[in-house]
This record gives sequence, structure tokens and C-alpha cells, in this order.
Amino acid sequence: MFHTSRLPRMTAVAALLAVSFAAQADQWQDMVQRKELKCGTFADVPPFAAPDPKTREMVGFDVDMCNAIAKHLGLTAAITPLSVEARVPEVKMGRVDLTVANLAYTKSRGEQIQFSDPYYIAKEMLAVKASDPGTTKADFKGKRLSSTKGSTSELSIKMNGSEPVTFQDTGSAYMAVQQNKSVGVVANTMTITKLVNQSKTAGVELKMIKDPMVFQPIGVGMKKDEPVLLAKVNAALVAMDKAGEIDQIWAKWIGPNTEFKLVREEKVTPLAELKFELLP
Repeated sequence: MFHTSRLPRMTAVAALLAVSFAAQADQWQDMVQRKELKCGTFADVPPFAAPDPKTREMVGFDVDMCNAIAKHLGLTAAITPLSVEARVPEVKMGRVDLTVANLAYTKSRGEQIQFSDPYYIAKEMLAVKASDPGTTKADFKGKRLSSTKGSTSELSIKMNGSEPVTFQDTGSAYMAVQQNKSVGVVANTMTITKLVNQSKTAGVELKMIKDPMVFQPIGVGMKKDEPVLLAKVNAALVAMDKAGEIDQIWAKWIGPNTEFKLVREEKVTPLAELKFELLP
């Protein structure tokens, strides 16, 4: 015999599940309603995102990525410039929908926000004075190395057993080496390549240590417990990859014909399929 007394309980459970799913899908629904993707990028870290000197409009690799993702989602991108250390808190608090700012997956970040499938593997590199006898990262253990505050560059310095000297921007971290406040500067490959080139015509010349400080998967950051948004972003990245859009954006800003001369070797790959040393 079927007991009708079970109905209210089953209905209540179904209602709770519906509410739970609605709460999870809220952010995506909000974005659809406002027809806008709030995309956080760096405030001034070329070639990723920086104001164009002539138009003052934000331009760069990450800006183009934001616009391409928004287009695939049927939305318009609204670019929000963020400081390096604000990239995770702003998305965590929901002030931006996504953070596309050379954001590396780390253990602590993975506990605070969720990441899309990575669209490339970055390397943290070290530049020191060209006259420095050091040739490997081990040679700089215990030495003072500068970086931007709250970055994976800072983490990699600590992991190397070196002493981090941190600043709000890369320019200040670079000047610290020029002013003998640190023996080297750590940043991503593109930034270090640019700083080394810059040093050849102004100030003390630098060299890049060939030994990477760390390898790190770069993905799109978003609020936790938003499975709909995560699935939509991952699908957009895979579609962009298959259409060659990511390769085009790469070629434009950091590819072989730019000063950075970087070749994109990876495709969009699920995190679980990658083997790498997870940063703390």
C-alpha cells in the first residue's frame, strides 16, 4: 500500500534540490539577464591587459580572450582592471564573473575559487644581472628576489628557498634589481623576456636563467559551486581552440612574430589530465 504521508517529504526534497540547483545556476542566469560578462583582467600588465596609450581602452591577450569567451556565450564583455592580488578575491565575492589574468592554478586558489580547463602552461622565469655568475635557480637559494605581491612568482621564490621582495607592479620589481635591492626578478616568460630586452638599452643589462622556477597551468577563474558557468566556459574554450581563435590571439600578442617569440604547444586540456607540481 502506498502511504501518502511520504509525498510531502518527497516534495520537500525535490523542492530543496530545485532551490539548490537554482542557487548554483544563479550567476549564469544573472549574466544572461544582463547580457554581460564582467571579466576581470590585469590593470596594467602588458601584453596581457593594459590601457592603450592612444585610446586608453584596455587591450591585450587577456582582453581578447575575455571578448572571445563572451562572444561564445552570447554576451558582451565588460572589462574590469584588477590588481594582481585582487584577481581571486574579486571573483570569489562575485564582483566579476570571470578572472582572465594569466591566473595559475594553485592549491590555495583552488580552495577559494574554481578553474576552467587550462588553455596553456606558463613558466615562471628568473632574470638576474648579466654579470651574475649564477646559471641555475639553485644558485639563487637564500638570495633576495623581487616579484609582484600575491603572485605565483612570489610563491615560486619561496619554493626555491629564496627571499621574496614584493611590489605592487612588475616595473617596481624590475627596478629593485637595477637599484640593488634584489639580485633578480621573477615573472612569467613573456614579462621576463620583455624586461631582459628592455635592459639592453637602459640601465644594467639582465639575463634570463634558462631553468624555469615553476611550471603552472593557466585557466579562467570563477566562483565556486557554479557548475553551469564552469561547463559553459569550458565548452567556450574548447570551441575557441578548435576554431583556432586562441592560436590567433596568441600569435597577435605573444607569438613567434612578437618580441616574446612564444610558441603555443598545448591545447585546452582538463586539469585532471595534466601532470605538474602543484603550487601551495
